[in-house]
Amino acid sequence: SSSTARAEIVTSNGAFLMRTALEYAKTFGIPVADHCEEITLAHGGAMHEGIVATRLGLKGIPAAAEEIHVARDCILSELTGGHIHLCHMSTRGSVELIRRAKAKGLKVTAEVTPHHFTLNHESCEGYNTNAKMNPPLREPEDVEALREALKDGTVDVIATDHAPHHYDAKEREFDDAPNGILGLETAFGLAVTELVKPGLIPLPDLLFRMSTRAAQIYNLPGGTLAIGAPADVAILDPDTVWTVDPARFYSK
Repeated sequence: SSSTARAEIVTSNGAFLMRTALEYAKTFGIPVADHCEEITLAHGGAMHEGIVATRLGLKGIPAAAEEIHVARDCILSELTGGHIHLCHMSTRGSVELIRRAKAKGLKVTAEVTPHHFTLNHESCEGYNTNAKMNPPLREPEDVEALREALKDGTVDVIATDHAPHHYDAKEREFDDAPNGILGLETAFGLAVTELVKPGLIPLPDLLFRMSTRAAQIYNLPGGTLAIGAPADVAILDPDTVWTVDPARFYSK
């Protein structure tokens, strides 16, 4: 099919294209951000490949589809000396590859989303399309690995991957529903509840990973209280208890 042909073309040229991008971006001192998905493995998948997908009769996306791409990017970072930033990591295998790359001193940084360190593929039970996203929600062991990676610094940044959809768009068969979940308005609350309150990371570290570290990676002027810096300040009360109410969201 034409989609398969496109997948083969992208895959065959992907490593060369990424090498070129890394070399080019290196001259400007900027990172290349990558969504890691080996599309010939992921093509047609609707959720994580595992026992839940089997039970629901849905085609799965294996963890290897992400990990193969992560391994390739780490190798190309070493080859070029370029900075690769790995977006929304979701598997324990990816965490190990990133940890190994950092131990070698490679210019590799990574991020994880609140939904990937709080939810797993069991949320898709009952064909719940609100839990359909890309990369997909993985297994409980992956969630634990992502939390540990945040704790030990293997993962640098918490990013929302904010991708809201209107109710009508999600209210359809699982295979046909769009990927994505709202992230921006719940990210800080989830992180405080799931990471800070249990003692996994301290509050200053959470703030660092949601602002300062991201600005450092992308060479942006934000994320600091320095004199003359942009006054992009948010005032938050981590002790406030609130209940998520979709009707009050500002986004879709």
